[in-house]
Amino acid sequence: MLKDIHTCVEYGRQHGVIIGLQNHNDFIQTAEQINTIMETINSEWLGIVLDTGSFRQNEPYSEIEKTIKNAVSWQIKEKIFIDGVEVDTDLNRLMKLIQSSDYKGYLPIETLGEGEPKIKVKEMFKKLQKAMN
Repeated sequence: MLKDIHTCVEYGRQHGVIIGLQNHNDFIQTAEQINTIMETINSEWLGIVLDTGSFRQNEPYSEIEKTIKNAVSWQIKEKIFIDGVEVDTDLNRLMKLIQSSDYKGYLPIETLGEGEPKIKVKEMFKKLQKAMN
C-alpha cells in the first residue's frame, strides 16, 4: 500500500492538495503503524485525519499524542475504547492534547450509535466548547 499511498500523495502535491490518511481501525490500528507510513512517505503533502475512536489496541490518549504532530484534520468521536471497553471521550483531556500541539484547523465531530443525531451532535458540540475553554 505504501507505493499506492505515495502515488496519491504525489498526485495531490501536483494539484496542491494535502492527502489525509485516516487511522480507521482497519489497516492502520496503532500510532506506530501510522507513524511508520508517515516516515516512509516523508512528504509535507501527507497528513493524518486523526480518528479518536479508532485507536483500540493501546491506550488511546497516548496514541493520539504520538500522532498529533501529523494531524491535518480530525474525527473527534463521543466514544473511545479503553482496554476493549467503549467509554465516553474525556474531552478535557483530549483538548489539552490538541491545545498543546501545533494543530490550528477545524475539529470535526462525529457521533455514532443510538440516539437522535441532531440532538447528539448539539450535545457533543456544547461539551467540546466547554472543554476548549
